[in-house]
Amino acid sequence: MTPSDAPQSRWSDLDRPPLNVPALRRGLLRPGALWTALDVVGSTGSTNTDLAARAADLTEGTVLVAEEQTAGRGRLERTWTAPARSGLFFSVYLTPGNVPAERWGWLPLLTGVAAATGLARAAGVDMALKWPNDLLVTVDGQERKTGGILAERAGDGVVIGIGLNVSLRADELPAPTAASLALAGAVSTDRETLLRGVLRSLEHWYGLWRDADGDAAASGLQEAYAAGCATLGRTVRAQLPGDRTLTGEAVAVDGDGRIVLATGDGLREPVSAGDIVHLRGAEGGLT
Repeated sequence: MTPSDAPQSRWSDLDRPPLNVPALRRGLLRPGALWTALDVVGSTGSTNTDLAARAADLTEGTVLVAEEQTAGRGRLERTWTAPARSGLFFSVYLTPGNVPAERWGWLPLLTGVAAATGLARAAGVDMALKWPNDLLVTVDGQERKTGGILAERAGDGVVIGIGLNVSLRADELPAPTAASLALAGAVSTDRETLLRGVLRSLEHWYGLWRDADGDAAASGLQEAYAAGCATLGRTVRAQLPGDRTLTGEAVAVDGDGRIVLATGDGLREPVSAGDIVHLRGAEGGLT
């Protein structure tokens, strides 16, 4: 065997081995389980785009993982890129047909709760949620984003994508406000362990929510989200559609999954869509 034929030629960074697809399938694709199919591709533009394009032919519980995403998408058309095999980049397809469509807006928040709880167990890192869809960790005393969630309607269901920085080093971060599980002191950065932990947690929370017909309060989802939400109790600025901004204290997540802001004029205004900026004070620095 020549050096170029050696197994390690499949990847250039020995700290970032490829995922073991047969092992993942054995652990996740069980009779009666939510997950029905799991594929891993070496590289793609966006796993969300790929699944959405095939939605008409998918069964619920389809999972698509990419070792590398070249055109990953976040909210507000932001891009998400990272070195190959440095994170988890995957999408799932869910069809909660028994749940009224007006409650489907809880799915990205549900995914946030599932990811945060699954990663806290699998990686041993305290996770927090920034409304509506960011996963935060603490590095050097500062909250930083380590992951994001994007949900999109497709066919008869919803494609939910998760991007998570796992082993990125400081010089690989896309922005000073970003982080990785490794930089947050994770006890494990084994991506197979982390992926199994997130998908099992997502199966658990999705089952509770679906069995409650999408009632976030009855399923315990609303309480769990509020308990893990770093936005609550903070002064925030909401950048709303139409170039409107609103500043106030985030005081609640309501039954529709909206963040409720208490403004200076004594009103409480629910926000269903927008970009939330955490402020240190009424006009203080960003967090």
